Amino acid sequence: MRRKSDQVTQGIERAPHRSLFYSMGYTKEELSKPLIGVVSAHSDVVPGHFHLEKIVEAVKAGVTAAGGTPMMFPSIGLCDGIAMGHHGMKFSLPSRELIADSVESMAEAQCFDGLVLIPNCDKIVPGMVMAAARLNIPSIVCSGGPMLAGVVNDKEVSLSNIFEAVGARKAGLIDDAKLDDYEKGVCPGCGSCAGMYTANSMNCLCEAIGIALPGNGTIPAVHSDRLRLAKYSGIAIMHLVEKNITARDIINEKSIRNALACDMALGCSTNCVLHLLAIAHEAQAPLDLETFNAYSAKVPTLCSLAPAGHHHIQDLHSAGGIQAVINELSKKNLIDLDLMTVTGKTVKENSKDASVKDYGVIRPVDKPFNEIGGLTVLWGNIAEDGGVVKRSAVSPEMLVHSGPARVFDSEDDAIASIYAGNIKAGDVVVIRYEGPKGGPGMREMLGPTSSLAGMGLDKSVALITDGRFSGASKGASIGHISPEAAMGGRIGLIQEGDIIEIDIPASKINAKVSEEEFAKRKQSYVAPEPRVTTGWLGRYIRVVTSANTGAILK
Repeated sequence: MRRKSDQVTQGIERAPHRSLFYSMGYTKEELSKPLIGVVSAHSDVVPGHFHLEKIVEAVKAGVTAAGGTPMMFPSIGLCDGIAMGHHGMKFSLPSRELIADSVESMAEAQCFDGLVLIPNCDKIVPGMVMAAARLNIPSIVCSGGPMLAGVVNDKEVSLSNIFEAVGARKAGLIDDAKLDDYEKGVCPGCGSCAGMYTANSMNCLCEAIGIALPGNGTIPAVHSDRLRLAKYSGIAIMHLVEKNITARDIINEKSIRNALACDMALGCSTNCVLHLLAIAHEAQAPLDLETFNAYSAKVPTLCSLAPAGHHHIQDLHSAGGIQAVINELSKKNLIDLDLMTVTGKTVKENSKDASVKDYGVIRPVDKPFNEIGGLTVLWGNIAEDGGVVKRSAVSPEMLVHSGPARVFDSEDDAIASIYAGNIKAGDVVVIRYEGPKGGPGMREMLGPTSSLAGMGLDKSVALITDGRFSGASKGASIGHISPEAAMGGRIGLIQEGDIIEIDIPASKINAKVSEEEFAKRKQSYVAPEPRVTTGWLGRYIRVVTSANTGAILK
């Protein structure tokens, strides 16, 4: 069978190409083997990527041992935590598209026979998986693994706790010394931050889809098992190349639905909605928001992980990991067990011996934390195309809420008002013009949600936005409101004091404003000027779609 890499290694015409490989020290024997692109997001900027050079070395060893020639090339990667709360966050979601495009560019131009994708954090994981689905060549994901939880005052903590501590300090509930304890204690080392935030959510869902080996989502970054997983990933890609099992043989409508089931059971980040929609688009697999609610209605929440609960990813791993969750869900036929995975085995074969070792962390499927899933999509007169909430992180008293709108046209204005003590119990904070076009870039907003939580208002104040929230957010935080304000959505017509009615169990969100009043407001509505007109974001505004389609580019 002719390999893709033959286009740059074989024949008289390719002598110039071989000369360039020889200049880097490759041998004739190495060029006669399959060429495997090893895509690394390693950098000195991102805690989740700080250690990835070790993962790269292990992957390359596995590829070499299985008869391939590994070639590493880099990917950009932003740390959302460091980008949070300032202009830099506008680049976070757009970076997903840059990552997908750059991986596609390298794989096509250099003619790799297969790819091992080594991401770890929020946009890097979906960006790489989108590229794999688009390219449709043999591919496998091997993430860097989760960070261990930190410890402050004998209590396990993670990144969300320091953001909440800022709110507590602003409210005078803690002093500088206590804030310093959190600052130095929540992130004890390398890896993706320890809760079920977006990075860990996506790494777990890669395992559920079958594009990553068992253990990918939960083996801690600092465990030696993570290096062994990387070596086995290098070996596995060679089996995929040999059998020509491509990305879309694994990433398809059925496997994405398996990921949805695990998403609901785990209580994953709302950002997974954006990313699964985008991955499905690249895989040419139909998926819409109605499907999310269908799975939420039938899949119970089996885990209560930070920020919703006190368990962290290391606890999920010790309890049996994603394969144990899959096994548990299969007892009620909520998983398709016949699908192929990168192990060369089916979902059933991978998970059949995976048992739950701690039912306090992974509940039995017939005795769950909640009978329905962790995410809910809401619709109504201010969210005609939907909005998303992490239901598993909402306090029971906030599942149904009605209160006056406190309207802000940017995250910055909202945070300033929260810190100034202007938000009171019962309010509904509305943050608009933070969507994909309006932001631009749909900034992730952990600042407002964590500030409210730190001030003790997360059980009495709701927050809605056409932007999005960090996976570390909790409370009645409803994001992805579509259409967004910058596209003429009615969230842009809400006025200070309008009563907003939220009914999460009924999947509804409405403003108590008549159709006639909305029509009147629309007549006098004047859209603000775009915040950015130049550079990459200026181009992004022109081609990005709404959140309900995954904020993909058209």
